[in-house]
Amino acid sequence: MHVVELTEPGVFEHRERPRPDPAPDEVLVAVKHVGICGSDVHYYEHGRIGDYVVEDPLILGHESAGEVVDVGSAVNGLEPGDEVALEPGVPCGECARCRAGEYNLCPDVEFMATPPDDGAFAEYVAWDADFAYRLPETVSTRAGALCEPLSVALHATRRAEIGLGDSVLVTGAGPIGMLVSEAVRAAGAGSVLVSDVVESKLERAEAYGATATVNAAEESLEDAVAEFTDGEGVDAVIEASGAPPVLEAATDVVRRGGTVLCIGLSAEDEIPIETNEIVDKELDFRGSFRFRNTYDDAVSLLERGAVDVEKIIDFEMPMSRLTEAFERAMEPDVVKGMVTVGE
Repeated sequence: MHVVELTEPGVFEHRERPRPDPAPDEVLVAVKHVGICGSDVHYYEHGRIGDYVVEDPLILGHESAGEVVDVGSAVNGLEPGDEVALEPGVPCGECARCRAGEYNLCPDVEFMATPPDDGAFAEYVAWDADFAYRLPETVSTRAGALCEPLSVALHATRRAEIGLGDSVLVTGAGPIGMLVSEAVRAAGAGSVLVSDVVESKLERAEAYGATATVNAAEESLEDAVAEFTDGEGVDAVIEASGAPPVLEAATDVVRRGGTVLCIGLSAEDEIPIETNEIVDKELDFRGSFRFRNTYDDAVSLLERGAVDVEKIIDFEMPMSRLTEAFERAMEPDVVKGMVTVGE
């Protein structure tokens, strides 16, 4: 089968590998669509993310969907011809976090496109059937591949405990920020303010349904939130940019008793946070890591038309042009690139 490997920063090589056979509890999937994630781009540019270093050739891509072509002997509920979205992390199922139901925090998870585990820029992937979710006929594999970033948004929305009528500031209008704005509205948020520093992304966010937007490079975030909430502060800040100045401002713009939820990863390990303000305002300051138990809900939202993930796609290219696709995905006004695999 044809695969594309990252062999060093900025270098993809097209190679052939044996087509895998599914284990008894696996399905073999002919990959159709793979989204380009920011982490994929970071590995492409730098060859590492923190302690995860690409030392051997690595297949990137973890936002994927395709068609089942074979099933293992112990698989029930899926059969050849089914189109599925693949949840990219398979936990060990035995550690304390897995037993507590927090499998996204499993220290021994096998996660696509995270060294040393290969991802989905390949014609075929053999994957645990418990983490392959059948797509209804009305949901395309383009949309199914984006169940992954939608799941990130759903998990963040749950962690932030967004409720009916809440006001929410979403910082960052990239793919996660865009989908968070959708997810919080689906959860009942009454108003959503989206911030970014790229005007074209803010225009898309407003067209995508944001109540209002603010260009944080041109306007004080504190002033914008004060005007948006009549000086009260938002009920929740969901930080999806990783930009240190935005995170520093989060405790100022959230109301007393509100929540600050961090998804975005900053290039800086340490950022000054006003801890006294966290205490004085009795804030909930939380992190959100990947997702758990979200794919069924993501598929349901797509089937019902409650969320439209395909609107964030800027372009689609075949895997034969993967280098070109990654270079385009790095352009500042691009939100999401999609790659087609196979025929």
